[in-house]
Amino acid sequence: FGDTLRLAVPSLIYTLQNNLQYVAISNLPAATFQVTLSQQSLSPGSYAVGLAAVAASCLSSGFAGVYFERLLKRSGGSIWLRNVQLGAVGTAVGLGAMLAAEGPAVAALGFFYGYNGAVWAVVVNQAAGGLLVAVVVRYADNILKGFATALSILASTAASAHLFGFRPRAPFLAGTAMVLAAVVLYGRPRAQPLTKARRAL
Repeated sequence: FGDTLRLAVPSLIYTLQNNLQYVAISNLPAATFQVTLSQQSLSPGSYAVGLAAVAASCLSSGFAGVYFERLLKRSGGSIWLRNVQLGAVGTAVGLGAMLAAEGPAVAALGFFYGYNGAVWAVVVNQAAGGLLVAVVVRYADNILKGFATALSILASTAASAHLFGFRPRAPFLAGTAMVLAAVVLYGRPRAQPLTKARRAL
């Protein structure tokens, strides 16, 4: 019970983050959602809402990721058990929020109303992503997870160009270059500090 209670903190934040991501992606092009630097022909209000949602999602994700990594590495235990604990709290909060916001519609139409192949693909993608993140955080670290996620910019840009006709502009390309440069710099081996004996030589 104590572990589940401690995992409630990142679980609540991840639930908030998931909802913020849907707000962001509803108001931004997919590739801009990844980098958040491009100027597109969206209304200023929806673009600002999308950027605010991305910023809040990034901040909450960073905090939750570091907190979750600390719990995984200090308390040990099975990754699968930790994911069940995270999922249980997140599911309870998500269901409560859904019933508060859409209770009458869900009661009238049913929980799975509107679910189609695309919705199920998103559900499976989110579930698989959550499991992969837990494995990466457990066996690597949260910073490495962040840079692995950053590499998805290339994939999402290519997919957006192919599927939605997205054409990257200069600010987007500059942001992408900065992220990729950070990945390269992070992956470089650190220089070993000189010992007194080596300095004397």
